[in-house]
Amino acid sequence: MKTNILSLALSFLSVVAIAQKKEIRDAGKAVEKGSFAEAKTLLNQAEPLLSEANDSYKEDYYLFKGKAYVGTGENTSIEDLMIAAEAFKKAREMGNESAAEGLATVTNSLVQGAINDQNNQAFSKAADKLYTGYQLNNQDTLYLYYAASNEVSAGNYEKALKYYEELKDLGFTGIETQYVAINKETGEEEAMNKTQRDLMVKTGEYIKPEDRITEPKTGEIAKNIALIYIQQGEDDKAIAAIDAAKAANPGDISLLQSEADMYYRMGDKAKYKELMEGIIESDPNNPTLYYNLGVTSFEIGDIDTAISYYKKALELDPELADARLNIAAAILSREGSIVEEMNSLGMSKADTQKYDELSEKRSQIYIDALPYLEKVIENDSSNIEAMRTAMNIYYQIGEDAKADALQEKINQAQN
Repeated sequence: MKTNILSLALSFLSVVAIAQKKEIRDAGKAVEKGSFAEAKTLLNQAEPLLSEANDSYKEDYYLFKGKAYVGTGENTSIEDLMIAAEAFKKAREMGNESAAEGLATVTNSLVQGAINDQNNQAFSKAADKLYTGYQLNNQDTLYLYYAASNEVSAGNYEKALKYYEELKDLGFTGIETQYVAINKETGEEEAMNKTQRDLMVKTGEYIKPEDRITEPKTGEIAKNIALIYIQQGEDDKAIAAIDAAKAANPGDISLLQSEADMYYRMGDKAKYKELMEGIIESDPNNPTLYYNLGVTSFEIGDIDTAISYYKKALELDPELADARLNIAAAILSREGSIVEEMNSLGMSKADTQKYDELSEKRSQIYIDALPYLEKVIENDSSNIEAMRTAMNIYYQIGEDAKADALQEKINQAQN
């Protein structure tokens, strides 16, 4: 009698195992059809007796589970992507060769989702996706860096500080090699991996290949840590953070710039001026240094100083097109406060007179910015950004013929 019971039990398990294998196979077919919800259901049904399956079926189970939960990769939730990642990892551990590709799909989905979130200014969501990408592979420290940057943009300073401190402990510098070339059709520079860049240059579609070493991000990280402490009212910690970064990275000009920026934000203008003058004395004929000082000055709202640094950069390197663009941008940035004041005026005689004065001042800003934009266009007829800005200015100051001519050039460049 006991033998019969055992026999029946074995038969039952055999039937269940066969059914389970069928569900796994059917889940694979559902994945191939793109029926991911159906695949999830079948896999959930097969899971309770997964321990009874042989390694081959377990491997298939985890691979199909990863594919079912990642889906198309578009708008997939972080939770589902994490489930997919764990499944792909188990499949990889069992020797499945497709699992690595699946994990790459998960990471790509997270990064693309983060880019979409950034474009929609959903910075907190972008940070969560990037941090998840870092958790999947701790070697991808750039994801942690960008997660921190997005937390800053979202105003989540405590989380940003945590990520920046982790980067600092890891010895993260952010230095990398960028492989760039210019797209002949658009005239724009594009970055890609080395193999792809070299192939595109061989086809003739891209020209002027260049291997470029990026600047270290240590200064920016130290600056952001300091700024968070300043925002929290902890100036002493801000100073200590910069000092520690300088001790670890002696000679890093970006850290000196960050230190000057920090003192400016603390309201210590004298210390700010002293540090800036020291930076210039360290390398007085370096156009890139003056350009970078212009950028930091503009970021903290010191427009006049920014323009003077950009002009000095141009004096040392007349081919520095970005300096001209940034001078134009700095000049045009003054328009905002003027427009705001114009909009606040009423209809009285005094207000009307004030409005006219402000309108003339606004027009003068356009006129002051134009020569820099025109010079950029003269040297680089493919610079659509400069052409579009100049075109809008021409329309504003009533030079419609010049504006129409630029519009035609823009249309030709984009077709």
